[in-house]
Amino acid sequence: MKRVFVIVLDSFGIGELPDAANYKDSGSNTLAACFATGKLQIPNMQKMGLYQIDGVTVGQPVEQPAAAYGRMAERSAGKDTTTGHWELMGLVSQKPMPTYPNGFPKEVLDRLSQETGRGILCNLPYSGTQVIRDYGEKHLRTGDLIVYTSADSVLQIAAHEEKIPLEELYHICETARKIMQGEHGVGRIIARPFIGNSPDTFVRTANRRDFSLVPPQDTLLDYLMKANLETIGVGKISDIFAGKGISKKIVTHSNDEGMQRTLELCQTDFSGLCFVNLVEFDMLYGHRNDALGYTQALNRFDQQLGELIPMLREDDLLFITADHGCDPSTPSTDHSREYVPLLCFGNPVKQNCNLHTRSSFGDLAATIADYFCIEFPGKFDSFLHDISQEISSI
Repeated sequence: MKRVFVIVLDSFGIGELPDAANYKDSGSNTLAACFATGKLQIPNMQKMGLYQIDGVTVGQPVEQPAAAYGRMAERSAGKDTTTGHWELMGLVSQKPMPTYPNGFPKEVLDRLSQETGRGILCNLPYSGTQVIRDYGEKHLRTGDLIVYTSADSVLQIAAHEEKIPLEELYHICETARKIMQGEHGVGRIIARPFIGNSPDTFVRTANRRDFSLVPPQDTLLDYLMKANLETIGVGKISDIFAGKGISKKIVTHSNDEGMQRTLELCQTDFSGLCFVNLVEFDMLYGHRNDALGYTQALNRFDQQLGELIPMLREDDLLFITADHGCDPSTPSTDHSREYVPLLCFGNPVKQNCNLHTRSSFGDLAATIADYFCIEFPGKFDSFLHDISQEISSI
């Protein structure tokens, strides 16, 4: 009974990619920003070889890392959550998804307003916390939708939970998703509910939900399902893939809850992939330029990783990685174009194995396919042979 756990530390980049300047991300390094706080304490990832990874210039390497380690470059055009996760499962996006630095076109919002019966407020790139301070009171008076975007390919809709109930907000986002296709096919429509009575008390809740494009072709998730293997999505994984290729969806509202569900799954019998997204690194800290908060969240994850490691079974594989960067120390509050870490751990994995720089996130998908002995198309390089202690047993 083979099991693979992939944990995505959402936005945990480890240094700028060679083309970072094209994305205005020169110098971005999420790991270095956290290390610079002086508060980073991640002994378990350190023991796995995080500080041994090529290009990492902070932290103290260990003499004998307990895992295989490396970094992965994104081949897709873009630096958003959707393209990053899709590529982790073997789907490369050749074109960047559309962005709207000047707001969305009138014809798009007119159609959204017509189909929902509600007016539109804002329609600008905006901080998610600031936008409810600036438009929340008018939204409560009128019931109009607060529509905004960022530098990423997203359309976000903020609404007070008492003014627009959650199910109605989710339905509105589904309507927006149907509208935003083709030319206007943004990566995600995001429901951003909030509560409070005034600008000083408005606060976003944990009831966020993402509505992604349906992947245009099969990913590793689909191939695993066709092989009668389970594909368990923890956190917003199912949302990112619009449910495609997911056999079981587990909704979570925090990093802690995500890791708790993962620990529980580790004690169950299943054959297949447990794919976990921990969103708070990005949502609560990266986008808010909160380097200390980001650091403390990494410390907390590392503690929980210490709980997970002893629970792994003989044939389990554990991969820790990310989908992009979000350097909390730069003036930008948006994602950054960075390498992501690759830590591979488990009884079958050769210790102190340097995987160097992988040319695509898709190498992870190819490796998992190899481990389950299933055919998987795509121009990716499996590293299963490199990390395997005993090839004949794999």
